[in-house]
Amino acid sequence: MESETLHNGSQKGRNFSRENKVRSEIHQAPCESSFSCPYECNKRSSPDGINGTLYPNERNLEERLLEEKNDGHCNPSTIHSDIASTYETCNSAPNLRSIGNADENACLHDKNESCKACECVQPQNCQRTHNGSTLEDLYLQDVYDDEDDEDSDWEPVNHFVIKKWFCSNCTMSNFYDVSHCDVCGEPRESELSGYDVFQSLVGKEACVSVDADAVCNYHASSSKTCTAIGFDERMLLHCEVEMKSHPHPERPDRLRAIAASLVAAGIFPAKCSLIPAREITREELLMVHSSDHIEAVEQTKNMLYSYFTSDTYANEYSACAARLAAGLCADLASSIMSGCTRNGFAMVRPPGHHAGVKQAMGFCLHNNAAVAALAAQRAGAKKVLILDWDVHHGNGTQEIFEGNKSVLYISLHRHEGGSFYPGTGAAEEVGSMDAQGYSVNIPWSCGGVGDNDYIFAFQHVVIPIALEFAPDITIISAGFDAARGDPLGCCDITPAGYAQMAHMLSAFAEGKMLVILEGGYNLHSISSSATAVVKVLLGESPNYDMINVLPSKAGLQTVLQVLRIQLKFWPSLESCYALLQSQWGLISSNNRNHLKKRKRLVGPFWWKWGSKRLVYELLYEGLHRKRSSTHDCKESVDLTPNLDDAGS
Repeated sequence: MESETLHNGSQKGRNFSRENKVRSEIHQAPCESSFSCPYECNKRSSPDGINGTLYPNERNLEERLLEEKNDGHCNPSTIHSDIASTYETCNSAPNLRSIGNADENACLHDKNESCKACECVQPQNCQRTHNGSTLEDLYLQDVYDDEDDEDSDWEPVNHFVIKKWFCSNCTMSNFYDVSHCDVCGEPRESELSGYDVFQSLVGKEACVSVDADAVCNYHASSSKTCTAIGFDERMLLHCEVEMKSHPHPERPDRLRAIAASLVAAGIFPAKCSLIPAREITREELLMVHSSDHIEAVEQTKNMLYSYFTSDTYANEYSACAARLAAGLCADLASSIMSGCTRNGFAMVRPPGHHAGVKQAMGFCLHNNAAVAALAAQRAGAKKVLILDWDVHHGNGTQEIFEGNKSVLYISLHRHEGGSFYPGTGAAEEVGSMDAQGYSVNIPWSCGGVGDNDYIFAFQHVVIPIALEFAPDITIISAGFDAARGDPLGCCDITPAGYAQMAHMLSAFAEGKMLVILEGGYNLHSISSSATAVVKVLLGESPNYDMINVLPSKAGLQTVLQVLRIQLKFWPSLESCYALLQSQWGLISSNNRNHLKKRKRLVGPFWWKWGSKRLVYELLYEGLHRKRSSTHDCKESVDLTPNLDDAGS
């Protein structure tokens, strides 16, 4: 993708004739300030301000209108409507509204005939209260107010254009003259490939699988080692309609990339099979969400596009996609519990673990993991373990089950004292009422957390608690946004790390495990990580060195904090906590020696984080004490034993 940021010089022409002003057309939105315009009017739709919020261009126009009122007073609401109508006129591309009635006979291109490809709303005529009918009229009005000024010299308008392009792999912006993405290194002209092969194979699989009973019989006859995949192409129709200055990270290509990777690895369709898709029923959703929430999601099918929050979009196909995702997760859980399949991977979107009882947020509409857990219990499971390794805390899942002792929710996520989205998931959040201890949060205090910290937390917190809980099925909320290279998570888990965590969880419930896709926004990272996890579901053992699993100081502090809080609920943690207390000094010494050896081998080691391109250098031993408050978990600092503030 490319976007242009237009800056307008302070010099304006003052001797343009009226005739030229009427005939000319504005193709780019000028901006008097140095603030970057978030769009260009030429062949693109200009976003309307949501919830009354004005764009930078609009603020300049509003100030000018306020000054030009004869009596010095004006109605702000009138000005807002003037500006909105002006933007509708200046765009040659179709106008998109935040909420519009979808009509099959309407056309998005401002024509009277029907347009089945668009299926959007017909433009409505707007009453304009200002004399200027175009953005040019409004912008240049002050230039032509004084026509008698014959002494003013004509000077050309200066334009300075900065072009950018967006990476197809991670969506981050780059300057136009850069050939590779500064964040993930992806070539500028790269395109996603391989999904067409998966698409053709899906068609053949659909012809074989007619109904759920037939699938169950087929799996039973071909042994109980089969891995099932949940997918439906209609989930690809869920996308952001409104044109914005930056592409949305939760996009259909996420599923396409994973599907192409499964085909390239020889996994699909040779080693696993699809289950038929169905839409979840309202009755099933009512077991998780409120009726108002369900109705709000359903109403989006009557709108061209809408937003639940500033980043949680929906279009006319989103309600169907959300029902399909929840239905696939429910059927996979039931199939696993009934013995038709041994385990499964729900390749679904929109994601779900942020969706709570009454609200949609964080790209999530319905809570797929919660729906699957209750479906598993209806199929015979008495106890369900939900392990959430998405980099963001699953606040919706925790809310739904925080008072339910039959569902154990464990989450490993970035928290940073509540400053990382969504701000919930502190170690002190342990559940409510009789279910205290059945919400286990492992909140990382910084970014950059990698394989060793996660596996160390598995060894000392997740596995002991899961052993004592003894689940009948394990559900993984598998967000891959903590993977190395993800633009939002900025952590460092490798595909081998994800595979090892999945392998450790497969020891429970006789291997009955359902992996549900949540986040993950680097296409290479999520496709390779998801493929590594599916290989574990198929029975492959990951190649991970478990001998030298040394946590960072911040990781060790977090684990000790969680153990200290959860001790009262899970007695099996006492031995782990005592062992870590006795080995604190040993772990710190080994960690420092490991870092020193690594420096000798590779020299100064640099980390690049996200679009801001911040870098952190691993400092030498003498500077470690000064950087004890750093936000980089990869940095090793002096680990002087001080268990009283180990969780700070």
